[in-house]
Amino acid sequence: MESMMALVVGGLYAAAIYMMLRRSIVKLVIGLVLLGNAANLLIFTSGGLTRGAPPLVPDGAAMPAGAVADPLAQALILTAIVIGFGVLAFAVVLIHRAYEVVGADDMDRMKDTDT
Repeated sequence: MESMMALVVGGLYAAAIYMMLRRSIVKLVIGLVLLGNAANLLIFTSGGLTRGAPPLVPDGAAMPAGAVADPLAQALILTAIVIGFGVLAFAVVLIHRAYEVVGADDMDRMKDTDT
């Protein structure tokens, strides 16, 4: 299962880099979203793909009994999803404003307006 997830993460990273190298600013944002999703899947995969019970420690025990899920990876991914949504919302508003000013989403045409 981990080898399949490694291929999926690699494919997402490749697609994200390809999209970010395009000239359209909309494709740049799509690439950023794909990059964030690939990073989330990488963290989730590195945390382990075992199905387990919640990590609850019974009274008097030093460790939980049996296989448990790793809560750290889940908490990091949840935080990254919220931050990624905020960055996406900001980027969409920024792109909308830039499109209103320049009238195009081509990054070369936006660069020409700097002079």
